[in-house]
Amino acid sequence: MEKSHGGKHTPSVNVNQTNGSQTHVHEFLGSTKLAEEGDDRHNHRFAGVTSEIILDPDGKHRHVFLVNTDFFDHHHEVGGTTGTQIDVGDGKHVHFFKGNTTFDDGHCHVFEFATLILSPLLPAEDCPTA
Repeated sequence: MEKSHGGKHTPSVNVNQTNGSQTHVHEFLGSTKLAEEGDDRHNHRFAGVTSEIILDPDGKHRHVFLVNTDFFDHHHEVGGTTGTQIDVGDGKHVHFFKGNTTFDDGHCHVFEFATLILSPLLPAEDCPTA
């Protein structure tokens, strides 16, 4: 999952890029689970873009991410290292992550998400004509 230093996320990175060339990233978005009780019960939203690939020894890959949530009297950091790629067909894939936000304002939130599909815009497709 992720490491936490003083309430802040510090995803560990062992970047093994392929020949120094750029690889790919994924967009992600989500909402945290509810935290606190009564009038203080709330959740947060977050969105961002992952790092480029981090190769595993077995040839699979992961991505690192770190963003802030939206603000509701306070914010949290959402960060970590995704799981390895999950094939969704047509040569495309997603990644999954489940973890906790940083501990801020006396609480943290659980969150989970799947990244958006790699290269959703490629190849270009025209809309059907009516």
